Amino acid sequence: MRTTRTAAALLAACALAVVAGCSSSGGKEADGKPAGGGGEAAKTPRMKIAMVTHSGQGDTFWDIVQSGAEVAARKDNVDFLYAAHPEGKEQAQLIQTYIDQKVDGIIVTLAKPEAVGAVVKKAVAAGIPVVTINSGAEFSKGLGALSHIGQDESVAGEAVGEELGEQGKKKALCVIHEQGNVSLEARCAGVKKAFGGTVENLNVEGTNMPATTSSIEAKLQSAKDIDAVVTLGAPFAAASVKAKEGAGSTAEISTFDLNAEVVKRLKAKEITFAVDQQPYLQGYLAVDELWLNKVNGNVIGGGKPVLTGPALVTEKDVPALEKLTADGTR
Repeated sequence: MRTTRTAAALLAACALAVVAGCSSSGGKEADGKPAGGGGEAAKTPRMKIAMVTHSGQGDTFWDIVQSGAEVAARKDNVDFLYAAHPEGKEQAQLIQTYIDQKVDGIIVTLAKPEAVGAVVKKAVAAGIPVVTINSGAEFSKGLGALSHIGQDESVAGEAVGEELGEQGKKKALCVIHEQGNVSLEARCAGVKKAFGGTVENLNVEGTNMPATTSSIEAKLQSAKDIDAVVTLGAPFAAASVKAKEGAGSTAEISTFDLNAEVVKRLKAKEITFAVDQQPYLQGYLAVDELWLNKVNGNVIGGGKPVLTGPALVTEKDVPALEKLTADGTR
């Protein structure tokens, strides 16, 4: 696994933070549950922490985020609440609901900061600490959040562009599965910045996988010179593989994010590489930060963004990842 230079130092800091938060069980859970942090619950007073994300239906990325958050919640004696909606207006309403419940902390994504920014500020003004994860890092501090946990999307996109250039690709298709998501747009912009060839963006209906597959297939049929397809989420990599077959294209597929299906397709060499931003860490560290801030006044990263990626994963990394992705922790 090749981690980009920009992320390497803070990835190490993330690892230290996770170790510091683990119990004496050494990260292994009892009762046959997957490893990944946890153990006996803290003796601190019970807290209630809520998370609101922009997840669409069937997006396995957010299952992994939740897995990390739930393990940290068990360790920290936290009642963890989760809600999601792909539309910004509904995300704002969900955040307001948790403000009204007077939770002890809120974790939010900033995929559409113009829609949720005001209510995030409202939470902070009400004395509820907020941690942002995954998207919209550049807006986090201005909204009053303790910190942001995720990857630098522009750097991640540039890593992909550089890799495609090294592979000798000439024309890439960057598939955006949620129009208006600032992080997805930053990824494609990063690819374009670092790639020596041409990059064309394609907006698809990410919540409708058959329609997504058809859109990618139609594009590959009409533009035979596309030799690389970059998807911005793990579920869409498989759709691109199917679209490639339907179009009779020779384009190679790469993707952001991991799940068991992506690792399977890396092994089969149907996907050339994936960008891992460690979503499990995003959920785990966000809950842990709110707990640590409450009981010990800590702010992970000193208020600066805490990077959980990116790292490029290839078929060489499959042996180390197969069980972890099957367990839902990578």
